[in-house]
Amino acid sequence: MVKICCIGAGYVGGPTMAVIALKCPDIEVVVVDISSPRIAGWNSERLPIYEPGLDDVVKQCRGRNLSFSTEVHRHVGDADIVFVSVNTPTKTCGLGAGKAADLTYWESAARMIADVSVSDKIVVEKSTVPVKTAEAIEKILAHNGRGFSYQILSNPEFLAEGTAIRDLLSPDRVLIGGRRDTAAGSAAVDLLAGVYARWVPQDRIITTNLWSAELSKLAANAFLAQRISSVNAVSALCEATGADITEVAHSVGKDARIGHRFLSASVGFGGSCFQKDILNLVYICECYGLPEVASYWREVIRINDYQKSRFVNRVVSSMFNTVAGKKVAVLGFAFKKDTGDTRETPAIDVCKGLLGDKAVVSIYDPQVTGEQVARDLAMNKFDWDHPRHLQPLEQLSATDLEKQVAVAADAYEAAKDAHAVCILTEWDEFRGLDYRRMFEGMQKPAFVFDGRNVVDVAKLREIGFVVYSIGKPLDDWLKDMPAVA
Repeated sequence: MVKICCIGAGYVGGPTMAVIALKCPDIEVVVVDISSPRIAGWNSERLPIYEPGLDDVVKQCRGRNLSFSTEVHRHVGDADIVFVSVNTPTKTCGLGAGKAADLTYWESAARMIADVSVSDKIVVEKSTVPVKTAEAIEKILAHNGRGFSYQILSNPEFLAEGTAIRDLLSPDRVLIGGRRDTAAGSAAVDLLAGVYARWVPQDRIITTNLWSAELSKLAANAFLAQRISSVNAVSALCEATGADITEVAHSVGKDARIGHRFLSASVGFGGSCFQKDILNLVYICECYGLPEVASYWREVIRINDYQKSRFVNRVVSSMFNTVAGKKVAVLGFAFKKDTGDTRETPAIDVCKGLLGDKAVVSIYDPQVTGEQVARDLAMNKFDWDHPRHLQPLEQLSATDLEKQVAVAADAYEAAKDAHAVCILTEWDEFRGLDYRRMFEGMQKPAFVFDGRNVVDVAKLREIGFVVYSIGKPLDDWLKDMPAVA
């Protein structure tokens, strides 16, 4: 019987281990974390993260062959396979600040594994890490391993939040990188591949060398983000020319070489991976003397930042060039629908832009708490990717923030007496709202700024709204307004 332990009970570690436990009932799976509140959440009826289908999977396995614990050293020491799914934040100071990945938590995990091990182990990179991280981990374990043997594998996750359980149950591919040139390395790859083979077809399990696996994850996220920035760049041109981005994207996506995925224009991409991984890729390219390649990928981030600032500028300029003292309802704070994850959500930058112009912001999201909103709006860039107990709590007492920001119980409460509504997450419920009822409770003229293209623009204009929708032909009201405040 194989025992698996995962260090890190977050968005990756928790769901991944739950599905492994579901599909491999003879394998003991333990998820460990130093955060007592997080582990308590995993052992409760209300899990610490929202993901469709996750609750059912955890309830089926918890207490059988799946457990969650703060006894990190004991369970890591007993395990045969140790997955490491810890934070890899972007550095905020020192060499590579603003681009390079901070591997402090990874290094600490590796040293801890060496300290507590009582047997040989397979150590699996599950966090997204820079190329050649495995080599550094090998050196740490080799110098501190007390005679035990360690095989390092790279097994990056390719999950999309909102569909993570579906992605785990039926993945496009499972990628495992290892030292296939050695007998021990090859055996380790085969052992982990055998775990996934319990439910994943063999032709979807890909094995590569370590460096290819590490780079594949960064490249995959860079390619996806690039598509979003590409369609968002075209959306700006659509507004300038009167073209419709929905029609353009549909026509482009009909080309079988391109396809329709990730061609929805929006206020910008978010989530824990895209920006961080591209910045990491930029830094790696610079370190290897590839400035032109680094510059190419940096532009993907610049277009994303431009799209968010362009949205804020459109809001302010359309409302007589000021939102000072005006209530603005923000519908959606998570970075995408069907998740409560707010990491790098475009809503943070949009709200900060509005608050910077002295707007009064009322926020509604069905899965994001008021506490999380407050933390996100008070934090500096990149601080979100550190464990909660290491985040700068002293910033959270900002009285100005408390005066300017409210969290509403529903969309209608958020919009009551508001001058404008900004839709920043594509939650399905926002498509079916009674916008006539909303209009009647708002200040006039009443604006809707749709950053996700979820509303029927024509119907809202019939009701009386002034409507701006990303990449769509402009409302007559907006045609005479400057695009930049």
